[in-house]
Amino acid sequence: MGIMLLEDALGIAREKNLDLVNIAPQAKPPVCRIMDFGKYKFEQSKREKEARKKQKTTSIKEVKMRPNIEAHDFQVKVRNAQRFLQNGDKVKASVVFRGREITHPELGSTLCKKFAEELQQICNIEREAKIEGRNMVMILSPK
Repeated sequence: MGIMLLEDALGIAREKNLDLVNIAPQAKPPVCRIMDFGKYKFEQSKREKEARKKQKTTSIKEVKMRPNIEAHDFQVKVRNAQRFLQNGDKVKASVVFRGREITHPELGSTLCKKFAEELQQICNIEREAKIEGRNMVMILSPK
């Protein structure tokens, strides 16, 4: 509508039952728009809600094992991890050491390597196997 006085712009906005919204207060002269501000805020919140809905959140699923795990139990853990990775989640593979098992960390590292080899087609190793206290932790992320 061009440059006009504040009173004139307010008068036009009241006449149309709309709001006068200051868009760029730093500009010389300040830029204002005549609009239904309530409707604008509603549509903006609707767009934000839709964006949040489409947003994919990745969570970390944990698979716990012991160093002396049996072959079938290991395959069950691999299938669970495979399902988690296909759903887009990260997998935290933990080898839990109890008692004197902590004296043989090589058992845990070979188990983690075997676990990663089983899943190498569908995942990347985000963090190599590393001992944290009495656990050995490795994080896998989907490709």
